[in-house]
Amino acid sequence: MKLRFIVDTQLPPSLAEYLRRREFDATHVVDYPSGSLTSDAEIISIAVKEERIIISKDIDFFDYFLLKGYPPSVILLQLGNIKNSDLFEFLGKQIETIIILFVEKQERLLLINHHKITVY
Repeated sequence: MKLRFIVDTQLPPSLAEYLRRREFDATHVVDYPSGSLTSDAEIISIAVKEERIIISKDIDFFDYFLLKGYPPSVILLQLGNIKNSDLFEFLGKQIETIIILFVEKQERLLLINHHKITVY
């Protein structure tokens, strides 16, 4: 199973490009008609329709998932302000664990900070 991602607006479009270079299917909200104005509801709809994992810094997706068990999958990044190169390096070190959690363990909600990955 190949992981598919949609990157939320607070994160750079270059994150989707980085993931594509790593051979993941990744889009950014700017790739959709509403661009950076894509609403959370639209992002959830896209994630459901296209079977994508939402990558966001927005706690709203995390809270919504906890309340509704929905959207299908979320990665909440709590890394503060971080340079893109540091973000890519950090995720590069975590990607194998992320794959295992989503593919093998069928997890659907991850909170990732500088120190650990927490599964909900």
